[in-house]
Amino acid sequence: MTAEFLEFSKSRGNDLSTPMPQFGFPGLRPGDRWCLCAPRWQAALEAGQAPRVVLRATHEGALDYCALADLKRFAVDSPDADAVVGRGEAGNGIATA
Repeated sequence: MTAEFLEFSKSRGNDLSTPMPQFGFPGLRPGDRWCLCAPRWQAALEAGQAPRVVLRATHEGALDYCALADLKRFAVDSPDADAVVGRGEAGNGIATA
């Protein structure tokens, strides 16, 4: 997670940095890992604010919104990974670093 992405997300109405103890949410800081929905990550990519991703912890449903080549370019794990994981329930989560 980067400071730039957190500010981008906040500017789009999704404040991830402010703690919300009533929901057990401590708030995110740069360096934290988090799961983003793929459309939010794609919007951040298009705005030049996409955080790095943990490709092997990213749901394959993310490919409905994002190109695998883009995800690989931002991967902190092996960019040579063959695919994303998580073929269970419906989802589109992208694990960020």
